[in-house]
Amino acid sequence: MQDCSTVLRLGIPKGSLQDACLKVFQQAGWRITIDTRSYKPYIDDDEIELRILRAQEISRYVEQGFLDAGITGRDWIAENRSDVHVVQDLHFSKVTTAPARWVLAVPKNSPIQKISDLEGKRIATEAVNLTKQYLSSHKVNAQVEFSWGATEVKVPELVDAIVDITETGSSLRAHNLRILDVVMESYPQLIANKTAWQHQSKKTKLENLALLLQAALNARDRVGLKLNCPRNQLRSLLEKLPALRKPTVSDLSDPDWVAVETVAEEHLVRELIPSLKKLGAEGIIEYPLNKLVF
Repeated sequence: MQDCSTVLRLGIPKGSLQDACLKVFQQAGWRITIDTRSYKPYIDDDEIELRILRAQEISRYVEQGFLDAGITGRDWIAENRSDVHVVQDLHFSKVTTAPARWVLAVPKNSPIQKISDLEGKRIATEAVNLTKQYLSSHKVNAQVEFSWGATEVKVPELVDAIVDITETGSSLRAHNLRILDVVMESYPQLIANKTAWQHQSKKTKLENLALLLQAALNARDRVGLKLNCPRNQLRSLLEKLPALRKPTVSDLSDPDWVAVETVAEEHLVRELIPSLKKLGAEGIIEYPLNKLVF
């Protein structure tokens, strides 16, 4: 039976980041099952005990020691001013691969054109501390109030501007808002309680977890390519092939042919394969990657 003192209590985000987070874990090699009636998901690893919580809360629970570690946005760590150890940046988002952005937005027809125009105005946001810090850095005094949600609908009747989170900006455009500035860009981070980070077995588990999660993210949107190439066309073929370092070239039993293997961005392969075929390549195989360790 696993010693409870060595089990890593890990928080993962509920809500918009949940599905993306679970997908990364699956690709990294873990299977997680979530019961909608419980905040304790099942994971097929006796050394990890999961909790599913709002991303906004995770860094506080990690700092306070109720969790050993967690995955949450850089934005919420800053908003909570949490004193935690950042183990790894994890570049994934709920919809795209771009970072989430906290943006300052105003109605399209608003007279507010620059940050200084916010002097004395009212701003609604869920990220009150981030917004106050941003305004302070620009030496602007404005009233910042907490928004419980649906922040976009509060301008211009209730407030003059909002600071809201977006990936694509589509919701802001739908509400006839324009972005005045970016307050912060944020990706998820794997964080640890500072005491837990000093615990050798938990630190090792977190380092291994970070390695495999990052390997899964490295493999995202990349595929492996294998092919056989006439030796006399090898130089021309290598000039077309992308590679993390250099493609692997191996001799075949036929001295006039070689085997070539590489990793490429998936979106490039549709252009690449016809070019390789024209150079005489045969037996071209494209295969998916689960993990890629640099």
